[in-house]
Amino acid sequence: MNSSAVSTILMFVVLIGLMYFMMIRPQKKQQQKRQDMLSNMKKGDEVITLGRLHGVIDTINTEDHTITLDCDGIFLTFEQSAIAQIVSQTPKSTTTVSKESAVEKPVEKSVDEKSDKEDKNND
Repeated sequence: MNSSAVSTILMFVVLIGLMYFMMIRPQKKQQQKRQDMLSNMKKGDEVITLGRLHGVIDTINTEDHTITLDCDGIFLTFEQSAIAQIVSQTPKSTTTVSKESAVEKPVEKSVDEKSDKEDKNND
């Protein structure tokens, strides 16, 4: 075997390795991430379909791999693969009361009440 044949084989090996790390590996990672997203969907999640239709998941049929979306009262059935992204997920816990909502804020007086008070003080 001469050196030109070895260098040609080496170039092909390098080219295949470069193709793997530049194209195939990132695509597999992206595919795995999408599969995780689709498997973690649940009722009440807001989603966007591939056709850019926004809706809320009403039911998920794991046997048929379909999802029924509630789009402002209109129920549409899609394949799970038609979901492009999850906009917001429903919280796992029930409702919680934050400290901010329990604090009462003082009511500001209107401009008329302030001017009436100033008029009384001037009299």
